[in-house]
Amino acid sequence: MTANSQPQGQPFGRLPILNLSPVVEAGRWPAKAYVGEVVPFQATVFREGHDALGAELLLTSPSGVQTIHRLKAGAPGSDQWGTSVLIKEQGRFLFQIRAFADEFETWHHNSTVKIAVGVDEDLMMLEGINLFTKAAAEETRSKANSKVLLAVAKGLADSKLSPKARLALAETAEVIDAIEAEPIRNLITLSETMQLISERERSGVGAWYEFFPRSEGAVFDQSSKTWTSGNFKTAALRLPAVAEMGFNVLYMPPIHPIGVAFRKGPNNTLNAGPQDPGSPWAIGSAAGGHDKIHPDLGTESDFKAFIRAANDLGIEIALDLALQASPDHPWVKTNPEWFTTRADGTIAYAENPPKKYQDIYPVNFDNDPEGIYNEVLRIVRHWISFGVKIFRVDNPHTKPVAFWEWLIAKINHESPDVVFLAEAFTRPAMMHALGKAGFQQSYTYFTWRNTKWELESYLKELAHESAAFFRPNLWVTTPDILTEYLQFGGPAAHKIRAAIAATASPSWGMYAGYELCESVARPGAEEHIDSEKYEYRPRDWAAAEKSGRSIAKYITKLNQIRAAHPALRQLRNIEFHHTDDSAILAYSKFIEAKHSPTGKADAILVVVNVDPHAVRETSVHLDLAKLGLPYDVNFEVTDLVTNQTYIWSASNFVKLDAFAEPVHIFSIGQVV
Repeated sequence: MTANSQPQGQPFGRLPILNLSPVVEAGRWPAKAYVGEVVPFQATVFREGHDALGAELLLTSPSGVQTIHRLKAGAPGSDQWGTSVLIKEQGRFLFQIRAFADEFETWHHNSTVKIAVGVDEDLMMLEGINLFTKAAAEETRSKANSKVLLAVAKGLADSKLSPKARLALAETAEVIDAIEAEPIRNLITLSETMQLISERERSGVGAWYEFFPRSEGAVFDQSSKTWTSGNFKTAALRLPAVAEMGFNVLYMPPIHPIGVAFRKGPNNTLNAGPQDPGSPWAIGSAAGGHDKIHPDLGTESDFKAFIRAANDLGIEIALDLALQASPDHPWVKTNPEWFTTRADGTIAYAENPPKKYQDIYPVNFDNDPEGIYNEVLRIVRHWISFGVKIFRVDNPHTKPVAFWEWLIAKINHESPDVVFLAEAFTRPAMMHALGKAGFQQSYTYFTWRNTKWELESYLKELAHESAAFFRPNLWVTTPDILTEYLQFGGPAAHKIRAAIAATASPSWGMYAGYELCESVARPGAEEHIDSEKYEYRPRDWAAAEKSGRSIAKYITKLNQIRAAHPALRQLRNIEFHHTDDSAILAYSKFIEAKHSPTGKADAILVVVNVDPHAVRETSVHLDLAKLGLPYDVNFEVTDLVTNQTYIWSASNFVKLDAFAEPVHIFSIGQVV
């Protein structure tokens, strides 16, 4: 049966198909997915009258293979249809929704109702014979399927059987399976074609760790009062510990030469001494700019060896891409037009009043766009040639969105595996625009969402409202950000935030020192005192572990849980459950067996006390369907942190002590 096309200028087809998802701005940009992600496809489909409908997803893979996935009807009266598909291939997918009049279901419903009351029995049999005979003759139908349908038609014509018995012949498992596999379609209507870009798994899933290589192995000589910087060789000694904690991405601040002019001293002061290393984000000196390595860190060969050492441990290196310059950067002399000149003839430095960054010149992208665009492209290609596949982009919201759209498209066309993370703590419209422009991931407002209501509301937004174009990476701290929650919440707050970040999102990150619960802030600021941005900060990791100040084992456990449970490597599957306490947050993640790499369904339930100062107890009320369980059953749950097993049901009492174990991370077991 042929598809119907709507007349030109009339958006409705024969059968209306609306509200396709995932779609970004009516298809202006492709929706996003990653290999291994389970993507929900949905549409609103309806028709006039009461006859039955069917709907299907036609999904064409990057290799040109089309698969058909039957959509299921949602809540009665909603006209919502949907299905979920595991994305297995990287590249550009095309998809359409196909709606059709479901001739079998309409006939079957009418026949069931009428035969039950003895009305039009012969007529319904005759209509069934015509339906199955015509469908069996369709050229596109397989021979085996046609054979089943013809057998039904023959049975419906057997007057020796009662109408009820003849109807039963059309209700066997063999017939239902045949109809499900190859529906009897009429009034076929196709939606517009939409795009979905699937990227490699690391674009959506990862555990990130940040450290300053100059601090790892830095030594202070008490007699001479001088510092010896850490370097790539000494920093490599820290890599096994990072890998042991379960992190698979290591992000480093800029590794380039640092300017001398207006160099910042401790705590962002203007009185830097000869031993102060300066901010890595004040890029550029006589030693070079964005394509050079700071001499203290080593040579290009040292950096390549560092990358190899990390890769051997299963860690990818993420390099900082900060498009700004110190007053000593070579660009200032060679291309002064790349900066903004003020009325007095001086170059404008960075400001975020009342903050001033005299050591940094922002780049002006409007004076010579072709020149600066191509220079940045050259720089990114340069580091890709070293084996770098991930770039954490500093303050992308202070550069034109059109530039990022151009750069990322250019790079990903050449190198599809390259991932860009946007460090954009700014207005929602800009953060979302950067996602649409191509950034694979972004920092988020999670850092400042602390209460149950704030977290539930924001995580719903990330998972269900913006997931088609905005992938969150939940960072618990950065060198710039130390929230009041962590300043005053102690180890409990650090455990709580890490547990939520690690389980609520497929990607999360933390800055070195978090595992030591470093929480002393600079007075009047939301950042660490004696910030590592402006000075060396070597840490005695072994001593911290021995003294019990470290929660590294807890962090390790979180990453082990993530690695073992495929449900936690999904974003869009988070669901929330009711609790009677305003500080107890409960959410779950579930993946069906057919979508799981293990071949088994996986369900995780997280119950967390977000009050780091108290013991909280409450009842947790579960929607068991969200856990893949039937209604009103008892089942086993195993706390993956403590290894304790309990028997739970739809309503359960919990007590969470912030000073002991503030979080349950349950694996859902068998029904008992």
